[in-house]
Amino acid sequence: MAAAVPAQLPAADRGSLRIADRVVAKIAARAAGEALSDAPGAELVPREASPHATVSVRKDTARLRLTLELGYPADLGSVCGAVRRHVAGRVEALTGMTVPEVAVEVERLHSAAARKDEGRVR
Repeated sequence: MAAAVPAQLPAADRGSLRIADRVVAKIAARAAGEALSDAPGAELVPREASPHATVSVRKDTARLRLTLELGYPADLGSVCGAVRRHVAGRVEALTGMTVPEVAVEVERLHSAAARKDEGRVR
């Protein structure tokens, strides 16, 4: 005789999913790049200056720290605020974690005036 097939277990009883911290950090860095791609002064920032993220995950909560380079002049506060909101939303949507904190550190500013000075011979 054939064995009886058990009814499917509810999702909560089937197991769990753990997302590695480095994966959450990569999602956050990618989301920061998305937010910065159309930010004021984005054309001044070299392509290789991509955002970097570190993360601290406890249970279902992720606290993020971003390091970025921005174009200048721009309203740095509003650009950083837009990056915070976008990154928190993307990380929450893709991982299901809550993101109560996104700390942003501006590592370098790139200005049009500095670019003009690069081509000068002194």
